[in-house]
Amino acid sequence: MPSPSGPRAGFWRRFAAALLDGIIVGIIYVILAAVLGRSAAYGLAILVSLAYFTYFEGSENGQTLGKRALGIRVIDFGGGGSIGYGRAFIRWIGRIVSELPILLGYLWMLWDKERQTWHDKFANAVVVPVSAYPTS
Repeated sequence: MPSPSGPRAGFWRRFAAALLDGIIVGIIYVILAAVLGRSAAYGLAILVSLAYFTYFEGSENGQTLGKRALGIRVIDFGGGGSIGYGRAFIRWIGRIVSELPILLGYLWMLWDKERQTWHDKFANAVVVPVSAYPTS
């Protein structure tokens, strides 16, 4: 695995991947809301989101379905490998923090030298193109 000092995924690729992942989780919410009602579905949709991002980003290839479609992945900033499920969970929690101040944590990558969002920093991770950091 090459050192994680190479290229980073750009804003628009990350945005498009997040949009696709949001659509996937949103479809699950709509199905749950139709079956269980909106209140119960909202709580379950949060758990589905937690499980979805933790499982896929913590896996060996570090890709959600949206990231896979856009050819990007999450890797460890220090060693370039998988961040694992524990740090993927921390990264999911960090997403909430990134959203709170008018999405400032997401936009942070636009001026960060490593192109990290706040939730990347929480998990000591970076998002990179698969072409530069192939999956196993």
